[in-house]
Amino acid sequence: MSAEIIGPLVLGAYANGGRCVVRHEGRVVFVRLGLPGETVLARVDDDSHAGYWFATCVEVLEASPHRVTPACPVAATCGGCDFQHAALEYQRELKAQAVSDQLAKVGCALSEPLVALPLRKDEIGFGWRTRMDYTCRDGKMGLTGTRSHRMVPLPADGCLIAHPDGRAAASALAKRGARGAANWRVVVSSESEVRVADERDKTAMREPVHEWVGRRQFAVQTGGFWQVHPSAAGTFTDVVLEYLEPKSGEKAIDLYCGVGLFAGALVDAGCDVTGVEGDKGAVALAKRNVPQARFVAAELPTKVPLAQLSADVDLVVLDPPRAGAKGMVAAIVGVHPRAIAYVSCDPATLARDLADFATCGYAVTEARVFDAFPMTHHVETLVKLVPNARS
Repeated sequence: MSAEIIGPLVLGAYANGGRCVVRHEGRVVFVRLGLPGETVLARVDDDSHAGYWFATCVEVLEASPHRVTPACPVAATCGGCDFQHAALEYQRELKAQAVSDQLAKVGCALSEPLVALPLRKDEIGFGWRTRMDYTCRDGKMGLTGTRSHRMVPLPADGCLIAHPDGRAAASALAKRGARGAANWRVVVSSESEVRVADERDKTAMREPVHEWVGRRQFAVQTGGFWQVHPSAAGTFTDVVLEYLEPKSGEKAIDLYCGVGLFAGALVDAGCDVTGVEGDKGAVALAKRNVPQARFVAAELPTKVPLAQLSADVDLVVLDPPRAGAKGMVAAIVGVHPRAIAYVSCDPATLARDLADFATCGYAVTEARVFDAFPMTHHVETLVKLVPNARS
């Protein structure tokens, strides 16, 4: 590990992962906290790779017109917000470009340029995150620093991207000293439930909170997965239904189904739905949330031959974790869906999987990018795929 200061560097394009690319002495350097076109000095954080380094901007010599002063005093060191130095609209421009660049690398040409859409018209970039994990040491609360296990203490106003109700709960916890636990989870549900749980307490982490999407209520474990932006689950459900155009009586498979979000929407559209999920706790709740569907608890991608679930499937929803759907593509194509809705939180693994789908005869017909994580480099992309013969 190095702390060498290098530069001046004129930063190049923004890349997937929240860093700008620049060449220094024949080596690629990925620089965080900078913006394209800026001239900066950077501290080398990781020089362990022969062909590339990771670095952090420590001084801006010539600033981008899109640079703003971060609202949070620890934005540069905390691992939660790595984009507060950019104006919100410019953040979205860069995120859309990052997705476009990843898709272009695998030859995925789109008819229209991608635009990163806000999830709310009144989005200001703060106060949205409904699930927060706090680190506690010596009676103080904080968040984990970038690329480290170091705790960054919370500023006086708390975490600015956290939902206000959750921020208040975290503040109350901090005032009590936050003793007795190394990590706390704070959750705010759409029903204004606020849950604070010691992450070592398995019973507390299994306790459900409740979310409404459309006409359905979903129970979700405190320690389980649910979209952290309050508008994300509803928006993504609407887009998935728009992409799939489900018809009554069609068969659908919801892969990485969680607690049944998309399965519930497809059931309500009249489909015969099977959901597959590796988290047994999530599957138990999915069965309660959507009793009209069938759910299978099994690890993906290797443990479930999809053809055993159904030889022919009309629709597939694919919502994998950040690692993507590697190993799943051939199995999905093998059940011959007329349409696939892919919900991705990582542009690089999405691009890799779309290349595999293209090899198997499925083409992208629509794609939409959402700024579901303002003030961070993260982005959500929804893609529709259909067999080439029907595209």
